[in-house]
Amino acid sequence: MEAMVCQNSFQQDLKTLMSDSFDSMVCDPTSRLIPTGFRGSESSGEEYVLFVNAGEEAVNEADGGLTIMADSFFEGGNVLRTDEQITEAGDCPFIYQTARLGNFCYRFDKIPRGDYIVDLHFAEIINTNGPKGIRVFNVYIQEEKVLSELDIFAVVGANKPLRLIDSKVSVKDDGVILIRFESINGSPVVSGICIRRATKESVPQGTCDYIKCNYCAGQIEIPSSQLKSMQTKSTAKYEKKVEELTMQCQLKAKECHEAWMSLTATNEQLETVRMELDNVTFKTLSLDQTVEKQAEKLRNISSSYDHDKKKWTEAIRCLQEKIKLMKSEHAQLSREAHECVDSIPELNKMVFAVQELVKQCEDFKVKYNEEMAQRKKLFNEVQEAKGNIRVFCRCRPMNKDETLAGGTSVVDFDAAKDGCLGILTGGSTKKTFRFDRVYSPKDDQVDVFSDASAMVISVLDGYNVCIFAYGQTGTGKTFTMEGTEQNRGVNYRTLAHLFEIVKERSETFAYEITVSVLEVYNEQIRDLLASGLSSKKLEVKQASEGSHHVPGVIEAKANNIEDAWTILQTGSNARAVGSNNVNEHSSRSHCMLCITVKTKNLINGECTKSKLWLVDLAGSERLAKTDVQGMRLKEAQNINKSLSALGDVISALASKSSHIPYRNSKLTHLLQDSLGGDSKALMFVQISPSNQDLSETLSSLNFATRVRGVEMGPVKKQIDTSELQKVKAMLEKARNECRTKDESIRKLEENLQNLESKAKGKDNVHRNLQETIKELEGQIDSKIAVQKQSERQVLELSNKLKGKDETCNALQHQVKELEKKLKDKLQSETASFQQKVWDLDNKLREQARESEYQSAILKDKVKELERKLKEQEQNSENLIHQKVKEVEDRYKERELKWQQTHNSVDGVKATPVEGKYKSCTGEDYPSENEPRILRSSNSINHSTNQGSAASLRGNDSINQMRSKREFRSIETENNFVDRKVMRKSDPPKLGRLGRTTRPVMAASQAPLTHKRVSRDRDQVQGIKERDNKKKIWSR
Repeated sequence: MEAMVCQNSFQQDLKTLMSDSFDSMVCDPTSRLIPTGFRGSESSGEEYVLFVNAGEEAVNEADGGLTIMADSFFEGGNVLRTDEQITEAGDCPFIYQTARLGNFCYRFDKIPRGDYIVDLHFAEIINTNGPKGIRVFNVYIQEEKVLSELDIFAVVGANKPLRLIDSKVSVKDDGVILIRFESINGSPVVSGICIRRATKESVPQGTCDYIKCNYCAGQIEIPSSQLKSMQTKSTAKYEKKVEELTMQCQLKAKECHEAWMSLTATNEQLETVRMELDNVTFKTLSLDQTVEKQAEKLRNISSSYDHDKKKWTEAIRCLQEKIKLMKSEHAQLSREAHECVDSIPELNKMVFAVQELVKQCEDFKVKYNEEMAQRKKLFNEVQEAKGNIRVFCRCRPMNKDETLAGGTSVVDFDAAKDGCLGILTGGSTKKTFRFDRVYSPKDDQVDVFSDASAMVISVLDGYNVCIFAYGQTGTGKTFTMEGTEQNRGVNYRTLAHLFEIVKERSETFAYEITVSVLEVYNEQIRDLLASGLSSKKLEVKQASEGSHHVPGVIEAKANNIEDAWTILQTGSNARAVGSNNVNEHSSRSHCMLCITVKTKNLINGECTKSKLWLVDLAGSERLAKTDVQGMRLKEAQNINKSLSALGDVISALASKSSHIPYRNSKLTHLLQDSLGGDSKALMFVQISPSNQDLSETLSSLNFATRVRGVEMGPVKKQIDTSELQKVKAMLEKARNECRTKDESIRKLEENLQNLESKAKGKDNVHRNLQETIKELEGQIDSKIAVQKQSERQVLELSNKLKGKDETCNALQHQVKELEKKLKDKLQSETASFQQKVWDLDNKLREQARESEYQSAILKDKVKELERKLKEQEQNSENLIHQKVKEVEDRYKERELKWQQTHNSVDGVKATPVEGKYKSCTGEDYPSENEPRILRSSNSINHSTNQGSAASLRGNDSINQMRSKREFRSIETENNFVDRKVMRKSDPPKLGRLGRTTRPVMAASQAPLTHKRVSRDRDQVQGIKERDNKKKIWSR
């Protein structure tokens, strides 16, 4: 009973240890993986050297008086802690709630020489949602691999302990134990390390395996050494069996080869029988063929007649049916036509009524559109009078990752045209937001800019304008503002639109456009157009007129769109960009494009200086969702800080607070002029349609609603103060000059008064004279002016006449020259054409003569060839008749020889086997030279038969059949002799000699029957197949 209880407990422990196939990960045969936590009862009776809790800074006491030390033996790595509960953690769950992560190792010094056992404790507390394979690493103890490709999540899952126990380590004189963790995928992690002294019980004497008994189903323990010897014996046993099977296979192959040789002999006999059958059926086949040809011709004629008869009858029937259908359709159409004629007055009334309704609908549509346009215009004017920030909402489309993950859209665009947006917050509940404009994922960049272009033009009229994009990271803010090279965004289209309007207003306005690109990165202002990383610190300053600017920023002058695009590319390339779990190309700073426009009215001299801010804000992100660390964490914190400062400013503006916290962030400090009430502002709020981003989407939309409620007051035109100061200085100077002149004039007036009092008498005398002189001078001046005017007119007329005369002379000269040139060209061209025509006539005559001469030569050659062909035909006929006679003589001689061989074969049948062998190898066989002679005669007969077939088609058919039978019988004789010669090369075996005599007898009867037909093609194929099969068996 005790043995059975021990056996059951052992099986249970074995199941718990081997549940997830841990053996593939454990490299040390003495160690094992256990999916349970540390228990204090395990420490009883064992000497613990030290127990380190990785990632813990304090010392803890476990049950049983075991002291768990703080983490101080590491080199490298980071610390991670969690408050989540660890299931099956044992007595010390705090061990698995801390861990060391990253690239690290542990080094334990001053350990006495001897054998020790190392236990490692693991738990997956970081990637609690998996998946498998996200963290895989190797573990080395004393540079020996003890764990290979350990995946904690794949073995036990998340927030569950996993221990490697009984890993044996020997410490030498240096007293060092080194534990190293090597990453394969992700960062290695460890929660605890336990080192205890090895006892005699713990040192394994040898690993044991178990086998199952076939009778009692009990497990029998077998040492590994004994198991290896059993395995070697079994492998030797199986090798012997394999050798025996190979020997049997070879014997079977030999037997198959012999069977195949016998099969080839029987096939040869079958071929001879087939040849006899072919000879017998040849005549019947020839007759049948002729009969079949005649019958086939008759059948074809009859079938063609029947086919044509059926075809024409079917065609006639189809035509008759079509005529009937056409008649019925004609009658129906006539009835319908009469009905239509009767119903025309009613239809006309209905048409007129429908047309009137359509006109009324069109009028209503036009009035409705006009009313909506007027309403929208008035609403925009009210909004501009209030100074509200315009808010446009844009939603990006679902991406591939969201659709693959099973995400759904929570945005409703049914009322998007009216500026309403619906968000499905859960179930059937829907929250509605209202904005100035709502864009669905189907709307492109052109639609977005068309609504913002009216505000952009205001910068050319002297107003400050600010356009900025706000939203969660990965919602398309940078795409809206910058776009791509194929699909430009607001920045590029704004500059292109500005330059177009500048070109249109070039006659009345003079513009000077400069561009600067800034970014707020980690609460520091950076100039993106500066070459290299400049160490100069940029700050926001307030100018004397009250506006804010950044001294030291590069303002690049742009004369056209190409210059502006190069500036934009330079700035975007220098912008800080990073990646996180949410967005692969996340903007890590606020990019601010400032376009400064200086305008001068060429008519009234008014000067303005306005700014257009195009701001691409960095995306708001949740640290728990993006899982950023290090520098990315600092960037995210600064981004959220600046955006929260922007939210505070918006809240203060919405509540009309006396204090607006612009200076809480560099971003709000730079945007103070745009948000402070002197400019027009437009905000693009970017949202995601995915249900996974629902909370971020609602947060963005609530912020946009607050922004839309901010009233900044009416906008003001930005007069260029620099020009005003210049004008003021000029006015002061003019006033000073006027004062000095007034004093000098006053002095002169006093002198004049004195002089006038003296000269009054003289003036009275000369007054009359002066008046007369003035009248005369006026008359003289008028006459001189009239004379000068007349002289000018005469000069102008004379100059015009001279110019006209010169042009007329030049034109006449050119006309004469052109006439001469035309005459010369006509003469030269006519002469050249006449010469070419004469040359062509001569060439044609020569070619005609040559063609006649060549045709005569060809006719003579044709006659000679016809004569030669007739002679050749006569000679060939004579030669063919001679060859036919020679073949008939040879055929008769062959018949006599075969009769002699037949008589000799009959004598052989009465003799024993030895006599057969002699007869087979004796002189009755044809000699080796005879096959060559027969083959040559075969080829001669073959050529003669071909020649006779070509030349004597008109001869008698009986002669043709005789010559064919002679030729085929000779070929069968040659093939038979060839086969005998081939069989003579085989080694002499009694069994085969007895079989080969039958074909000889069968072949000897062939010339007596005169019914054999040659089948060279079948025999050649049979010989080739037999040779190939012999080659296969020889392999």
